[in-house]
Amino acid sequence: MATTTSVATPVTQPSDRLVGPTMTSVFSTASTSARPADPQALVLSVAQLRSLGVHPSTITKRCRPGGPWRRIATGVVLLGCGEPTRHQLLHAAIAYLGPEGVITGVDALRAHGVRLPAPRVVQTLVSAGRRLTPPAFLTVERTARLPAPVLIDGLPYAPPTRAVVDAARRETDPERIRRLLALTIEEGLCDLDELRAEVDEGSQRGSAAVRMHLRTLAHTDACDVRRSARELARRCPLPPPRWDTTVLTRDRRPLGTVDAWWDDVGLAWSVTPPTSTHRPRAQQERDRLALASAGVVLVRSPSSMVRHHGDLVIAELVRAFRYAARRPRPTVLSEARG
Repeated sequence: MATTTSVATPVTQPSDRLVGPTMTSVFSTASTSARPADPQALVLSVAQLRSLGVHPSTITKRCRPGGPWRRIATGVVLLGCGEPTRHQLLHAAIAYLGPEGVITGVDALRAHGVRLPAPRVVQTLVSAGRRLTPPAFLTVERTARLPAPVLIDGLPYAPPTRAVVDAARRETDPERIRRLLALTIEEGLCDLDELRAEVDEGSQRGSAAVRMHLRTLAHTDACDVRRSARELARRCPLPPPRWDTTVLTRDRRPLGTVDAWWDDVGLAWSVTPPTSTHRPRAQQERDRLALASAGVVLVRSPSSMVRHHGDLVIAELVRAFRYAARRPRPTVLSEARG
């Protein structure tokens, strides 16, 4: 009857460094055309072109000013001219970095479905041992924690939790940091616990502001979840529950705390919080075991389900209520939390 959630797995300690010049524009003005490139034009490395039988002199000739091709990074050629599209820039980044490169930051979040404007530069990750001088449209972070990429449309992207923390650490505007974190949570791509774990395990450069905004979001998020849970309970075709209740044995030994309690049938509802600030997960598990051993029927709903899939939560509560009503009521007491 109960559901559970998972938390991020700790990984090794970081050793992250940034590579790349600070620039005022994505491209230098030299050899840059104002018109856009053909969006269907391929981006290939020189090695790929040579493997296809294109002679180096042909590549050089075609990439001259006014020619049909354009070099957009060392060893990377756009088979067209004009300004590359964003998608072509992403392909150029991976062609330049090689197979181990991973796209992170805002571009990765956009690939995962978060609606954000395209950033000025492509943010990427490579292993700590690489030494690179990247082109102006690219920033490279060397890391000992290179994530397993998620392939989307043939390009390797960092998982959402890593991508948003990487983006937020490089952001200087407090409101944009807050928006990045909040949007990723609202899209259901990660939760606050996972974000905190990533901040703790990753590079500490730029992490102070991210930690502050996560603390603020934790308080706001907990209030939002409580409000959503109460709205669901009003929609639910069940008697009104008691809220914020401690369940006790007959000799008044606490068994656990629950968000909602239907006393007539001994049904408890606990909304698994998006963060463990108020109740550590170990305490939640102890409460679950103690309540189950006393015969209490307990429904546990992740906060993301309460927010985004309310009808499913209501159906689960109704099933649990009917199941509890068919059983003898457990011999427990309850009282409102102070």
